[in-house]
Amino acid sequence: MENIDEKKQLSWQERVKNYFSLYKLKTKDIATNAIVAALYVALTYAFYWCSYGMIQFRISEFLILLVFFNPNYIYGLTIGCALANIYSVSMGLTPVDIVFGSLATLISCLLMSPMRHMFFASLIPALMNGLIVGAELTFLMGGNGAFFYVNFGWVFLGEFVVISIFSYALFFALMKKNTAFPKLINAKRNIEFRF
Repeated sequence: MENIDEKKQLSWQERVKNYFSLYKLKTKDIATNAIVAALYVALTYAFYWCSYGMIQFRISEFLILLVFFNPNYIYGLTIGCALANIYSVSMGLTPVDIVFGSLATLISCLLMSPMRHMFFASLIPALMNGLIVGAELTFLMGGNGAFFYVNFGWVFLGEFVVISIFSYALFFALMKKNTAFPKLINAKRNIEFRF
């Protein structure tokens, strides 16, 4: 009886150990994260007119689904978001956006990475950005509780459209139709994901 319990515990420990080993960075991972961060910043700046403020459809956020396939991308996406949010100061926001916008991305990535369902994982950034960035915008604009719900709704909608519709459809099609795509993005998990 004790041997069965030890095997179950060992199996659970191995799964946890294997999951956290995905976060180790090799030279190739550092270079890939630098490219992802640069791509995030470039796309955010290229579409600056819809990347900042209460009503935002940040096109670069489609990259966040990379974390679903490889948790290593947390580093590049968080750094890219922080660098992209530097420009938010010139768009009328304060340096607070650099901290809290990046925090929303970091929390989203950490919550998404262990998930098995891609669509549910795509909802996490919409919720986190809606809550954190919505609260930040409400605070910066001196709004009340009702104004928070408006900010939450607009930020959530933008993230939902970009990630849960556009990015989800793009990654779903590429993962199912293109056999080279998982290798291209260095997918380490969820290659056989559920919807």
